[in-house]
Amino acid sequence: MNPFVAELIGTAILLLLGSGVVANVLLPKTKGHAGGLIAITTAWALAVFMGVVIAGPYSGAHLNPAVTIGLALVGKFEWALAPGYILAQLIGAMIGSFLAWLMYREHFDLEENPGLKKAPFCTDPAIRNFSTSVTSEIIGTFVLIFVILYISGGKLEDANSTPIGLGSVGALPVAFLVWVIGLSLGGTTGYAINPARDLGPRIMHSILPIKGKGSSDWGYAWVPIVGPVVGSALAAGLYLMVGS
Repeated sequence: MNPFVAELIGTAILLLLGSGVVANVLLPKTKGHAGGLIAITTAWALAVFMGVVIAGPYSGAHLNPAVTIGLALVGKFEWALAPGYILAQLIGAMIGSFLAWLMYREHFDLEENPGLKKAPFCTDPAIRNFSTSVTSEIIGTFVLIFVILYISGGKLEDANSTPIGLGSVGALPVAFLVWVIGLSLGGTTGYAINPARDLGPRIMHSILPIKGKGSSDWGYAWVPIVGPVVGSALAAGLYLMVGS
């Protein structure tokens, strides 16, 4: 499989399952309605696992511009390939969130609260404070990238030449990592920790014919882009100082 296609499909699966669990928990008359935070964080973690399993052998399964940037900053990924990977991740995120909407479209129509209609697509702060939200995204992404660099040894392959996230270390540690970030650090912003994961679905929310959907909140959209990029850069910098 072409790496671009692998990143696209892997990210699409990630968002289909991730957006899907939020829709299932929050929207009315679903079988999973009111399932709570544990259901959401668990499904997002397993969604990452599924995306890594699919894309890992072909692209390294970044599935996240912050991962791509972090690996490039530590010198283990070519900068020339980064734009293609990030574009694939963005398109994949748009496709995945579209499919989640397509599946739950009748439930979206039944929901009257615009905020709950938007929640399956993109993140939103619990308390609207831009500095706090950016800090939250920086810290959450820092943990994500710093630990991934240790899981993978900072390389695209492990000692057995197995693509990042698979083989002896397995995709499961990455899923556990995303799970604990959601449970521990996700209460402030909804832990985007992935610019494509937020921007792609936010674009879809803005263009899809969702009844009574309200604003896509573009005034906040920069936070889950800037925060993860800064967090990734800080994680890469510390890794180069103490761990490489």
